[in-house]
Amino acid sequence: MKITDVKVWLVEGIKYNWTMMKVYTDTGLTGVGEATNWPGSPIIESAARHIGERVIGLDPLRTDFIWTKLYRDLNWIGPYGASMCAISGLDMALLDLKGKALQTPCYQLLGGAFRSDIRLYANYWFTGGNHTAEDYAQQARRVKDLGFTGLKFDPFAHTNYLYGEDLHTSLSLETSQQDLAFEVTKAVRDAVGPEFDMMIETHAMLNFEMAIKMAQRLAPLGVTWFEEPAGPESSQTLRAFRERLPSEVPICVGERHYTRHGFRPVLENHICDVIMPDITRCGGPSEMKRIATMAEAYGVLVAPHNPNGPLSTLASAHVCASIPNFFRCEFMLNDVPWRDEVIDHPLEIENGYLKLSDRPGLGVDLVEQKMEAHPGIRDLNERENFYV
Repeated sequence: MKITDVKVWLVEGIKYNWTMMKVYTDTGLTGVGEATNWPGSPIIESAARHIGERVIGLDPLRTDFIWTKLYRDLNWIGPYGASMCAISGLDMALLDLKGKALQTPCYQLLGGAFRSDIRLYANYWFTGGNHTAEDYAQQARRVKDLGFTGLKFDPFAHTNYLYGEDLHTSLSLETSQQDLAFEVTKAVRDAVGPEFDMMIETHAMLNFEMAIKMAQRLAPLGVTWFEEPAGPESSQTLRAFRERLPSEVPICVGERHYTRHGFRPVLENHICDVIMPDITRCGGPSEMKRIATMAEAYGVLVAPHNPNGPLSTLASAHVCASIPNFFRCEFMLNDVPWRDEVIDHPLEIENGYLKLSDRPGLGVDLVEQKMEAHPGIRDLNERENFYV
């Protein structure tokens, strides 16, 4: 079997564009994957097309060989960023193709299932109303009513910035902004109750002292994790946060860490309690499985970052099914109405869980006509949104 073509589509999503891929072979078998990242989705689209050209003629079943070859070939332009997103999407498509060739679900190729119902936490549930405690509380109650037992939000997002270019240069918050962030968070906690998981996102957009101060202030409300108190550039900076943050506040990082090599210093330095690799960035399902196995050796839980499209959700769920140290998977509660139309079987979400099918591969195919009916938005004045 040989790869004959790789097609790429940019599709409009709720926050930003999805980058979808499909691998074709000389036997007629195909596989689908997703390489979504943002902002700058046209860069990812171009990288995905280039990756596709490089694998024409290769045997698609040699998934690890192809991953390693592409990683080493493209390491000259950097091991992370756009090239790794493209590799991630291709790896997903090849694993899907292999599953379909062998008539088995992807989670079987990853070692078999510990579970078939994947517990989710809700993100992007707060798109209605304004940044007020009352509006957030009302929407949080809806999340609970839908059967979810966890949610995530950034209480600082609308107090200091909406988009990167508006970021306050001190990475700080005025007293009134600190108070509003606390009020919003307390309102959410009161709305969902004490047993509900509440993850706090910061997007690494607070300075060191302010991040510590707000973590200390929010700690009594019961924080499941404090996410990305600093960016991925320095494990030592993250280690300093771990030493200063309240001990009862777990740290979660990883949405901007690429491959097992990027996670290695995070784990070796015992920086966090939970890691959140993103399957469309970290290297695809094959690499996410390797990262999860590394994390298991350090007693660290895995909760995949996933504000992406439906293939990312499914592929993440297949990895989550196959690992013992799974915690939760992120899920975009509010999304475009065509999310379940660009795949030929809708996502099966029930009471806060994604139910995996036993169909081969990822269990779905892409619907080209639907993707083409919703092309990605390329005008930066219209989209892409930054922070969730």
